[in-house]
Amino acid sequence: MKGESWIKRRKSRQIMVGNVPIGGDAPIAVQSMTNTDTCNVEDTVAQINRIVDAGADLVRVSVPTMDAAEAFKLIKLQSPVPLIADIHFDYKIALKVADYGVDCLRINPGNIGKEDRVKAVIEKARDMNIPIRIGVNAGSLEKDLQVKYGEPTPDALVESAFRHIDILDRHDFQNYKLSLKASDVFMTVAAYRKLATQIDQPLHLGITEAGGLRAGSVKSSVGLGLLLSEGIGDTIRVSLAADPVEEIKVGFDILKSLRLRQRGINLIACPSCSRQQFDVIKTVNELEMRLEDVRESIDVAIIGCVVNGPGEAKEADLGLTGGLKASLLYKDGDKSHKIDNGDLVDSLEKSIREKLADREKEIQVKTKGETLISLSGS
Repeated sequence: MKGESWIKRRKSRQIMVGNVPIGGDAPIAVQSMTNTDTCNVEDTVAQINRIVDAGADLVRVSVPTMDAAEAFKLIKLQSPVPLIADIHFDYKIALKVADYGVDCLRINPGNIGKEDRVKAVIEKARDMNIPIRIGVNAGSLEKDLQVKYGEPTPDALVESAFRHIDILDRHDFQNYKLSLKASDVFMTVAAYRKLATQIDQPLHLGITEAGGLRAGSVKSSVGLGLLLSEGIGDTIRVSLAADPVEEIKVGFDILKSLRLRQRGINLIACPSCSRQQFDVIKTVNELEMRLEDVRESIDVAIIGCVVNGPGEAKEADLGLTGGLKASLLYKDGDKSHKIDNGDLVDSLEKSIREKLADREKEIQVKTKGETLISLSGS
Protein backbone atom coordinates (compact mmCIF):
# COMPACT_ATOMS: atom_id res chain seq x y z
CA MET A 1 0.00 0.00 0.00
CA LYS A 2 1.22 3.51 -0.87
CA GLY A 3 2.96 5.25 2.00
CA GLU A 4 3.67 2.09 4.00
CA SER A 5 6.90 0.15 4.27
CA TRP A 6 6.91 -3.61 3.71
CA ILE A 7 10.01 -3.96 5.87
CA LYS A 8 9.83 -5.96 9.08
CA ARG A 9 12.41 -4.53 11.44
CA ARG A 10 14.70 -6.65 13.55
CA LYS A 11 13.62 -6.76 17.17
CA SER A 12 16.13 -4.94 19.36
CA ARG A 13 16.07 -3.75 22.92
CA GLN A 14 15.58 -0.02 23.34
CA ILE A 15 18.06 2.38 24.90
CA MET A 16 17.78 6.11 25.44
CA VAL A 17 20.33 8.62 24.15
CA GLY A 18 19.18 11.68 26.03
CA ASN A 19 15.52 11.99 25.13
CA VAL A 20 15.88 10.04 21.86
CA PRO A 21 14.85 6.36 21.93
CA ILE A 22 17.07 4.04 19.92
CA GLY A 23 15.90 0.55 19.01
CA GLY A 24 12.67 -1.25 19.74
CA ASP A 25 9.86 0.30 17.75
CA ALA A 26 11.38 3.81 17.80
CA PRO A 27 11.91 5.63 14.49
CA ILE A 28 15.33 5.06 12.97
CA ALA A 29 17.43 7.98 14.21
CA VAL A 30 19.59 10.02 11.85
CA GLN A 31 22.84 11.49 13.08
CA SER A 32 25.98 13.24 11.91
CA MET A 33 29.29 14.34 13.40
CA THR A 34 30.85 17.77 13.69
CA ASN A 35 34.10 18.40 11.82
CA THR A 36 35.02 21.66 13.54
CA ASP A 37 37.75 22.05 16.13
CA THR A 38 35.86 21.07 19.28
CA CYS A 39 37.85 23.60 21.29
CA ASN A 40 36.26 26.30 19.13
CA VAL A 41 32.95 26.36 20.98
CA GLU A 42 31.31 29.01 18.81
CA ASP A 43 32.03 27.24 15.52
CA THR A 44 31.04 23.84 16.89
CA VAL A 45 27.73 25.06 18.30
CA ALA A 46 26.96 26.86 15.03
CA GLN A 47 27.59 23.67 13.08
CA ILE A 48 25.48 21.61 15.47
CA ASN A 49 22.61 24.03 14.96
CA ARG A 50 22.90 23.72 11.17
CA ILE A 51 22.96 19.94 11.43
CA VAL A 52 19.88 20.01 13.65
CA ASP A 53 18.09 22.41 11.31
CA ALA A 54 18.61 19.79 8.59
CA GLY A 55 16.77 17.26 10.78
CA ALA A 56 19.39 15.47 12.89
CA ASP A 57 18.17 13.57 15.94
CA LEU A 58 21.66 13.20 17.42
CA VAL A 59 25.09 14.75 16.90
CA ARG A 60 28.48 13.22 17.67
CA VAL A 61 31.43 15.38 18.74
CA SER A 62 35.04 14.27 18.89
CA VAL A 63 36.65 14.87 22.30
CA PRO A 64 40.34 13.96 21.91
CA THR A 65 41.82 16.04 24.77
CA MET A 66 40.99 17.44 28.19
CA ASP A 67 40.82 20.91 26.65
CA ALA A 68 38.21 19.56 24.25
CA ALA A 69 36.35 18.07 27.23
CA GLU A 70 36.17 21.50 28.84
CA ALA A 71 34.88 22.94 25.57
CA PHE A 72 32.36 20.10 25.36
CA LYS A 73 30.89 21.26 28.67
CA LEU A 74 29.99 24.61 27.09
CA ILE A 75 28.86 23.03 23.83
CA LYS A 76 26.53 20.64 25.64
CA LEU A 77 24.80 23.52 27.41
CA GLN A 78 23.93 25.06 24.04
CA SER A 79 23.01 21.97 22.03
CA PRO A 80 19.35 21.49 21.06
CA VAL A 81 19.79 17.71 20.67
CA PRO A 82 21.57 14.94 22.59
CA LEU A 83 25.31 14.78 22.07
CA ILE A 84 27.55 11.73 21.72
CA ALA A 85 31.19 12.13 22.74
CA ASP A 86 33.73 10.29 20.57
CA ILE A 87 36.58 9.22 22.84
CA HIS A 88 39.61 6.99 22.42
CA PHE A 89 42.41 5.85 24.75
CA ASP A 90 42.09 8.32 27.66
CA TYR A 91 39.47 7.05 30.11
CA LYS A 92 39.70 10.26 32.15
CA ILE A 93 38.14 12.19 29.24
CA ALA A 94 35.17 9.82 29.30
CA LEU A 95 34.74 10.37 33.04
CA LYS A 96 34.96 14.13 32.58
CA VAL A 97 32.34 14.44 29.82
CA ALA A 98 30.07 12.13 31.79
CA ASP A 99 30.14 14.69 34.59
CA TYR A 100 29.38 17.37 32.00
CA GLY A 101 26.15 15.69 30.90
CA VAL A 102 27.12 13.70 27.79
CA ASP A 103 24.22 11.67 26.41
CA CYS A 104 26.27 8.77 25.03
CA LEU A 105 29.91 7.66 25.07
CA ARG A 106 31.36 6.35 21.82
CA ILE A 107 34.29 4.22 22.96
CA ASN A 108 35.99 0.91 22.36
CA PRO A 109 36.49 -0.66 25.81
CA GLY A 110 39.49 -2.52 24.41
CA ASN A 111 41.51 0.65 23.74
CA ILE A 112 40.69 2.41 27.00
CA GLY A 113 43.47 0.52 28.76
CA LYS A 114 43.72 -1.60 31.88
CA GLU A 115 40.70 -3.34 33.36
CA ASP A 116 40.39 -0.90 36.27
CA ARG A 117 40.12 2.02 33.82
CA VAL A 118 37.49 0.26 31.74
CA LYS A 119 35.60 -0.57 34.93
CA ALA A 120 35.70 3.09 36.01
CA VAL A 121 34.12 4.22 32.73
CA ILE A 122 31.47 1.51 32.81
CA GLU A 123 30.56 2.23 36.44
CA LYS A 124 30.29 5.95 35.71
CA ALA A 125 28.06 5.23 32.71
CA ARG A 126 25.91 2.94 34.84
CA ASP A 127 25.59 5.43 37.69
CA MET A 128 24.58 8.25 35.34
CA ASN A 129 22.50 6.09 32.98
CA ILE A 130 24.68 6.94 30.00
CA PRO A 131 24.66 4.45 27.10
CA ILE A 132 27.85 3.37 25.36
CA ARG A 133 28.33 2.94 21.64
CA ILE A 134 30.93 0.35 20.71
CA GLY A 135 32.41 1.34 17.37
CA VAL A 136 34.30 -1.36 15.46
CA ASN A 137 36.07 -0.13 12.33
CA ALA A 138 37.90 -2.15 9.67
CA GLY A 139 40.64 0.48 9.63
CA SER A 140 41.50 0.03 13.30
CA LEU A 141 41.22 -3.70 13.95
CA GLU A 142 43.39 -5.23 16.66
CA LYS A 143 46.81 -6.29 15.38
CA ASP A 144 46.34 -9.94 16.30
CA LEU A 145 43.09 -10.06 14.33
CA GLN A 146 44.85 -8.55 11.33
CA VAL A 147 47.43 -11.34 11.59
CA LYS A 148 44.79 -14.04 12.14
CA TYR A 149 42.61 -13.06 9.18
CA GLY A 150 45.31 -11.52 6.97
CA GLU A 151 43.07 -8.55 6.21
CA PRO A 152 39.83 -7.01 7.47
CA THR A 153 36.94 -9.42 6.92
CA PRO A 154 33.34 -9.65 8.18
CA ASP A 155 34.38 -12.38 10.62
CA ALA A 156 37.25 -10.23 11.90
CA LEU A 157 34.88 -7.32 12.52
CA VAL A 158 32.41 -9.52 14.40
CA GLU A 159 35.17 -11.11 16.49
CA SER A 160 36.45 -7.68 17.41
CA ALA A 161 32.94 -6.64 18.38
CA PHE A 162 32.54 -9.60 20.71
CA ARG A 163 35.79 -8.78 22.46
CA HIS A 164 34.30 -5.43 23.43
CA ILE A 165 30.90 -6.96 24.19
CA ASP A 166 32.57 -9.50 26.51
CA ILE A 167 34.12 -6.67 28.51
CA LEU A 168 30.72 -5.04 29.00
CA ASP A 169 29.17 -8.42 29.82
CA ARG A 170 31.75 -9.06 32.54
CA HIS A 171 30.57 -5.88 34.20
CA ASP A 172 26.89 -6.67 33.57
CA PHE A 173 26.43 -3.57 31.39
CA GLN A 174 23.78 -3.92 28.68
CA ASN A 175 23.02 -0.27 27.96
CA TYR A 176 24.86 -0.09 24.67
CA LYS A 177 24.54 0.01 20.89
CA LEU A 178 27.11 -1.20 18.40
CA SER A 179 28.48 -0.43 14.94
CA LEU A 180 30.58 -2.47 12.50
CA LYS A 181 31.90 -0.16 9.82
CA ALA A 182 34.09 -0.65 6.78
CA SER A 183 34.56 1.35 3.60
CA ASP A 184 33.69 -1.78 1.60
CA VAL A 185 29.93 -2.26 1.16
CA PHE A 186 29.98 -6.07 1.00
CA MET A 187 32.17 -6.42 4.08
CA THR A 188 30.01 -4.05 6.09
CA VAL A 189 26.74 -5.69 5.08
CA ALA A 190 28.03 -9.21 5.77
CA ALA A 191 29.33 -8.22 9.21
CA TYR A 192 26.07 -6.58 10.27
CA ARG A 193 24.03 -9.53 8.99
CA LYS A 194 26.11 -11.92 11.07
CA LEU A 195 26.06 -9.84 14.26
CA ALA A 196 22.35 -9.01 14.00
CA THR A 197 21.43 -12.64 14.69
CA GLN A 198 23.65 -12.90 17.78
CA ILE A 199 22.80 -9.88 19.93
CA ASP A 200 19.65 -7.88 20.60
CA GLN A 201 21.25 -4.49 21.25
CA PRO A 202 20.50 -1.64 18.83
CA LEU A 203 22.74 -1.37 15.78
CA HIS A 204 24.18 1.88 14.46
CA LEU A 205 24.70 1.66 10.68
CA GLY A 206 27.27 3.35 8.52
CA ILE A 207 29.68 2.85 5.63
CA THR A 208 32.82 4.47 6.96
CA GLU A 209 35.00 6.74 4.82
CA ALA A 210 32.38 6.41 2.09
CA GLY A 211 33.86 9.20 -0.03
CA GLY A 212 32.75 12.57 -1.36
CA LEU A 213 29.21 13.84 -1.67
CA ARG A 214 28.19 12.01 -4.87
CA ALA A 215 30.16 8.74 -4.62
CA GLY A 216 29.74 8.53 -0.85
CA SER A 217 26.00 9.05 -1.09
CA VAL A 218 25.70 6.26 -3.64
CA LYS A 219 27.89 3.85 -1.65
CA SER A 220 26.01 4.61 1.58
CA SER A 221 22.64 4.26 -0.10
CA VAL A 222 23.56 0.83 -1.44
CA GLY A 223 25.05 -0.48 1.80
CA LEU A 224 22.57 1.03 4.25
CA GLY A 225 19.70 0.32 1.88
CA LEU A 226 20.54 -3.39 1.79
CA LEU A 227 20.62 -3.63 5.58
CA LEU A 228 17.61 -1.43 6.24
CA SER A 229 15.55 -3.33 3.69
CA GLU A 230 16.23 -6.47 5.75
CA GLY A 231 15.07 -4.76 8.93
CA ILE A 232 18.59 -4.26 10.31
CA GLY A 233 19.47 -0.89 11.80
CA ASP A 234 18.22 1.44 14.53
CA THR A 235 20.23 4.59 13.86
CA ILE A 236 22.29 5.67 10.85
CA ARG A 237 25.07 8.00 9.85
CA VAL A 238 26.02 8.69 6.25
CA SER A 239 29.77 9.38 6.38
CA LEU A 240 30.71 11.88 3.68
CA ALA A 241 33.74 14.01 2.93
CA ALA A 242 31.33 16.94 2.75
CA ASP A 243 29.34 19.34 4.88
CA PRO A 244 27.72 17.31 7.71
CA VAL A 245 24.39 18.86 6.75
CA GLU A 246 24.55 16.82 3.54
CA GLU A 247 24.88 13.65 5.61
CA ILE A 248 21.53 14.36 7.25
CA LYS A 249 19.83 15.10 3.93
CA VAL A 250 21.09 11.87 2.36
CA GLY A 251 20.21 9.89 5.47
CA PHE A 252 16.61 11.02 5.39
CA ASP A 253 16.41 10.43 1.65
CA ILE A 254 17.51 6.82 2.21
CA LEU A 255 14.86 6.31 4.89
CA LYS A 256 12.19 8.02 2.78
CA SER A 257 12.94 5.82 -0.22
CA LEU A 258 12.30 2.74 1.95
CA ARG A 259 9.22 4.31 3.61
CA LEU A 260 10.92 3.85 6.96
CA ARG A 261 10.66 7.50 7.92
CA GLN A 262 8.88 10.38 6.29
CA ARG A 263 10.15 13.92 6.62
CA GLY A 264 9.87 16.86 4.28
CA ILE A 265 9.07 16.97 0.60
CA ASN A 266 9.18 13.69 -1.31
CA LEU A 267 9.62 14.90 -4.86
CA ILE A 268 8.68 12.46 -7.61
CA ALA A 269 10.16 13.95 -10.76
CA CYS A 270 10.83 12.68 -14.25
CA PRO A 271 14.42 12.87 -15.56
CA SER A 272 13.00 14.99 -18.42
CA CYS A 273 13.25 14.41 -22.18
CA SER A 274 12.18 16.14 -25.39
CA ARG A 275 8.53 15.51 -24.49
CA GLN A 276 8.71 17.88 -21.52
CA GLN A 277 6.53 20.97 -21.73
CA PHE A 278 8.48 22.92 -19.08
CA ASP A 279 11.98 22.81 -17.62
CA VAL A 280 11.55 19.99 -15.11
CA ILE A 281 15.09 20.02 -13.73
CA LYS A 282 15.10 23.77 -13.07
CA THR A 283 11.65 23.60 -11.49
CA VAL A 284 12.61 20.74 -9.17
CA ASN A 285 15.90 22.34 -8.11
CA GLU A 286 14.24 25.66 -7.31
CA LEU A 287 11.46 23.98 -5.34
CA GLU A 288 13.93 21.92 -3.32
CA MET A 289 15.81 25.05 -2.30
CA ARG A 290 12.67 26.98 -1.41
CA LEU A 291 11.15 24.16 0.61
CA GLU A 292 14.15 23.09 2.69
CA ASP A 293 12.39 24.41 5.78
CA VAL A 294 9.46 21.98 5.40
CA ARG A 295 9.54 19.17 7.94
CA GLU A 296 6.11 17.64 7.35
CA SER A 297 5.82 14.71 4.96
CA ILE A 298 4.20 15.38 1.59
CA ASP A 299 4.46 13.66 -1.80
CA VAL A 300 4.76 16.02 -4.77
CA ALA A 301 4.97 14.71 -8.34
CA ILE A 302 6.44 16.91 -11.08
CA ILE A 303 6.20 15.28 -14.50
CA GLY A 304 6.97 17.15 -17.70
CA CYS A 305 4.48 15.55 -20.07
CA VAL A 306 1.17 13.65 -20.29
CA VAL A 307 2.66 10.18 -20.85
CA ASN A 308 3.37 9.32 -17.19
CA GLY A 309 2.19 12.60 -15.70
CA PRO A 310 -1.46 11.84 -14.90
CA GLY A 311 -0.68 8.47 -13.35
CA GLU A 312 2.03 9.83 -11.05
CA ALA A 313 0.04 12.99 -10.25
CA LYS A 314 -3.00 11.00 -9.13
CA GLU A 315 -0.89 9.02 -6.65
CA ALA A 316 0.70 12.07 -5.01
CA ASP A 317 -0.66 14.59 -2.52
CA LEU A 318 0.01 17.21 -5.17
CA GLY A 319 0.95 16.41 -8.74
CA LEU A 320 1.80 18.42 -11.82
CA THR A 321 1.62 17.10 -15.36
CA GLY A 322 3.05 19.18 -18.20
CA GLY A 323 1.02 20.91 -20.86
CA LEU A 324 1.92 23.05 -23.87
CA LYS A 325 1.40 26.49 -22.29
CA ALA A 326 -0.11 25.55 -18.94
CA SER A 327 0.32 22.48 -16.76
CA LEU A 328 -2.40 20.69 -14.83
CA LEU A 329 -2.26 20.44 -11.03
CA TYR A 330 -3.81 17.50 -9.22
CA LYS A 331 -4.75 17.58 -5.53
CA ASP A 332 -5.27 14.30 -3.70
CA GLY A 333 -5.67 12.49 -7.00
CA ASP A 334 -8.22 14.86 -8.55
CA LYS A 335 -7.75 17.53 -11.20
CA SER A 336 -7.60 20.95 -9.59
CA HIS A 337 -6.55 23.75 -11.95
CA LYS A 338 -4.06 24.77 -14.61
CA ILE A 339 -0.91 26.73 -13.92
CA ASP A 340 0.83 28.92 -16.48
CA ASN A 341 4.21 27.38 -17.29
CA GLY A 342 5.90 30.68 -16.63
CA ASP A 343 4.67 30.70 -13.02
CA LEU A 344 5.21 27.10 -11.99
CA VAL A 345 7.63 27.46 -9.08
CA ASP A 346 5.75 30.25 -7.30
CA SER A 347 2.38 28.55 -7.79
CA LEU A 348 3.63 25.13 -6.75
CA GLU A 349 5.27 26.50 -3.62
CA LYS A 350 2.05 28.31 -2.71
CA SER A 351 -0.05 25.18 -3.28
CA ILE A 352 2.29 23.02 -1.22
CA ARG A 353 2.33 25.43 1.71
CA GLU A 354 -1.46 25.81 1.55
CA LYS A 355 -1.84 22.02 1.58
CA LEU A 356 0.35 21.73 4.65
CA ALA A 357 -1.49 24.58 6.39
CA ASP A 358 -4.83 22.86 5.72
CA ARG A 359 -3.46 19.65 7.22
CA GLU A 360 -2.34 21.50 10.31
CA LYS A 361 -5.79 23.03 10.74
CA GLU A 362 -7.40 19.60 10.40
CA ILE A 363 -5.09 18.23 13.08
CA GLN A 364 -5.90 21.12 15.41
CA VAL A 365 -9.64 20.68 14.91
CA LYS A 366 -9.36 16.94 15.51
CA THR A 367 -7.26 17.44 18.62
CA LYS A 368 -9.69 20.05 19.95
CA GLY A 369 -12.63 17.71 19.33
CA GLU A 370 -10.92 14.80 21.06
CA THR A 371 -10.10 17.04 24.03
CA LEU A 372 -13.73 18.18 24.35
CA ILE A 373 -14.96 14.58 24.18
CA SER A 374 -12.45 13.60 26.83
CA LEU A 375 -13.51 16.47 29.11
CA SER A 376 -17.21 15.72 28.68
CA GLY A 377 -16.56 12.07 29.46
CA SER A 378 -14.77 12.94 32.66
